[in-house]
Amino acid sequence: MTEYTGRPGGSALRGRLDAWKATASRYALLPLRIFLGVTFVYAGLDKLTDPAFLADTGAGSIGDTMRGVRDSAAIPGLVDLALHSPTGFGYAIAFGELAVGLGTLLGLFARVAALGGALISLSLWLTVSWQVEPYYLGNDLAYLMAWLPLLLAGAPVLSADRLLAERRRTP
Repeated sequence: MTEYTGRPGGSALRGRLDAWKATASRYALLPLRIFLGVTFVYAGLDKLTDPAFLADTGAGSIGDTMRGVRDSAAIPGLVDLALHSPTGFGYAIAFGELAVGLGTLLGLFARVAALGGALISLSLWLTVSWQVEPYYLGNDLAYLMAWLPLLLAGAPVLSADRLLAERRRTP
């Protein structure tokens, strides 16, 4: 027995609305994946193509940036690690951001990529943006929080992970 809605075709409208809600729920994380993926690919490429960033010293260099935040960082030991080889650390961050961004966009090892993104964001929050006051003006904490839903859910739609899972299921 169908429920009376008081309008002709009311149950059909409810069915379409429920179908739309289900579709929206399936794709809800896709805009976040695209935003974080594009942002991290761009950030990685920006660092790799900026010779000033990859230098040990000089304006805009990773070395001077790390030395500038060392005393205000929540964990100065992380900064000290970076200062052993600022250029190497700069390359590691840039390639890490690029790998995380591509993995996120493709949905390939999506939870691993989200974990990498969360760890990069956490390390930057605890070092570079720790001294920002009030805290919500520093973007690294917001990025860290944005990675958590992708870490928990992965990339269930429009992803290489999904294709690989379906391929494993079919004989």
